[in-house]
Amino acid sequence: TKKQPSPEEATDIRWILQRSLCQTAVAFPPTFSVSEIKNKQRRHLMFMKLKQEKRKQKMQLKKKKKKEREALGDKAPPKEVPKTIENQRVYDETTVDPEDEEVAFDEGTDEFSAYFNGLTNPKVLITTSDRPRGRTVRFCEQLATVIPNAHVYYRRGLALKRIIPQCIARNFTYLMVINEDRKMPNGMVLCHLPDGPTAHFKVSSVRLRKEIKRRGKDPTEHSPEVILNNFTTRLGHSIGRLLAALFPQDPQFVGRQVATFHNQRDFIFFRFHRYIFKNEKKVGLQELGPRFTLKLRSLQKGTFDSKFGEYEWVLKRHEMDACRRKFQL
Repeated sequence: TKKQPSPEEATDIRWILQRSLCQTAVAFPPTFSVSEIKNKQRRHLMFMKLKQEKRKQKMQLKKKKKKEREALGDKAPPKEVPKTIENQRVYDETTVDPEDEEVAFDEGTDEFSAYFNGLTNPKVLITTSDRPRGRTVRFCEQLATVIPNAHVYYRRGLALKRIIPQCIARNFTYLMVINEDRKMPNGMVLCHLPDGPTAHFKVSSVRLRKEIKRRGKDPTEHSPEVILNNFTTRLGHSIGRLLAALFPQDPQFVGRQVATFHNQRDFIFFRFHRYIFKNEKKVGLQELGPRFTLKLRSLQKGTFDSKFGEYEWVLKRHEMDACRRKFQL
């Protein structure tokens, strides 16, 4: 038979529950832990109360510091810079100095120099994996409206090694392949023609135009401006130029469209906006879509060759991701 608690034990249990539920300045008794509560709903309720109490204390401390700074005026100490993973980044020996003569020479002689000198206009072929589903097809069609002079063709079971010579014969400068898994785009192979390099990205967080709130009208045919952020290392510099060469280097400012590749913690965030100048100081932004995130998996010399290709860089997760403050791009 189940043993009933004695009156003294029942009184102790009731006292503990009352102490835990009371709303006082101290959220919990010193010896009490939220994890000791067995009931899931009550445990969640107590946790939210504790979190709210901590938030109130934090706001009070913030207001107090603000009043002290206003009282001191010019004599107030400088604001403390919060520690983030970005400003605590481990120094990389391959960090590029834009004013370095060696870097300038490499930019003038690499595979993409003809685009930035205005000698070649990009022409992009966008295709998919075999038997793509509707979401992947719509994603490719929207990419073609973002990248000028881009054409979408269906794969029809052809191997990439057979597609690449046909692209070169038709004067395409890029081959972009969108792979999918479980009806969702999950990979991108970007091959520069005719001599490479080839980059393989993981694609995530894809949002099509209909899924973006307060989006603008469909983009026009004007060539957009291109913004590259935080590509600081040698590898990041190469990837940035690979992505920038997708677009013509003579943007049409009349369209007021801008494509942004923002690198943060080795994740490349893509956004496409239209801007308007409200006055001399304020600018309005309107996202046009689509949006997605890229994660570099490998960079290969030459065109796509999965068996005998020579790789410049390959992501090794367990080795490279061991330190959270070290980035590759």
